[in-house]
Amino acid sequence: MMAFEQIPRKDWYSILGADPSASVSDLRQKYQKLILMYHPDKQSTDVPAEVVEECVQKFIEIDQAWKILGNEQTKKEYDLQRCEDELRNIGPVDARVYLEEMSWNKDDHSFSLSCRCGGKYIVSKDEAEQVNLISCDTCSLIVELIHYS
Repeated sequence: MMAFEQIPRKDWYSILGADPSASVSDLRQKYQKLILMYHPDKQSTDVPAEVVEECVQKFIEIDQAWKILGNEQTKKEYDLQRCEDELRNIGPVDARVYLEEMSWNKDDHSFSLSCRCGGKYIVSKDEAEQVNLISCDTCSLIVELIHYS
């Protein structure tokens, strides 16, 4: 297996100075405040060029952050990716499972699998299509969900 360098992703929430639990309207307020603050037209003419350049970079980042977090679909994808990155940092993958090996629960539309600790790996039907890593609800073990292609 070839090792690949994990490219550090930008934390779009910290760029907006927001908490991941912030509502879209909170995110919008933070975005609007920052975008005005760093807008190239708002910069004083007597500041050095590198300061202007930093502001432009910051302005672009803030704009990108809002493009991702201000859209429900891209925000959901980003949040799932963030969650997965955090799980990867917690520990190694204990097992690889196919969705078909998990039990379907029609009451809450989720798939589950028993963990060796007695806990459960649970994933909703929607998440199952997008996530690859699921953590046990009791211990720190993680399973990787394999999708048939």
